[in-house]
Amino acid sequence: MKTFFGGMFMNKENLRKEGILYPIKLEYYKIKDLKSKNDIFGIEVVKTAYINEEIKVEKASIDKLTNDEKIENSILDILKRNEVTPVILEDVIEDLVKC
Repeated sequence: MKTFFGGMFMNKENLRKEGILYPIKLEYYKIKDLKSKNDIFGIEVVKTAYINEEIKVEKASIDKLTNDEKIENSILDILKRNEVTPVILEDVIEDLVKC
């Protein structure tokens, strides 16, 4: 089951510094494995870029991240605060797990 956690448009100033002149929306989702006997939680990040008349969508997810919903919420909060995109999701999660 996928549930919306939060979303935002990326900071325009930061995008301009990188030479990106179009809006980008990030959405963060909680994933719960309903097939498992135990609670297993994951996350999904969706990036939507609005380039002129075209809409490009990227997604990345990690299905079996934790069995603690509080940890899942904490990770999603960190991802959202830092505007983590799908392309770097796995690297960021690896770094968080090491801490």
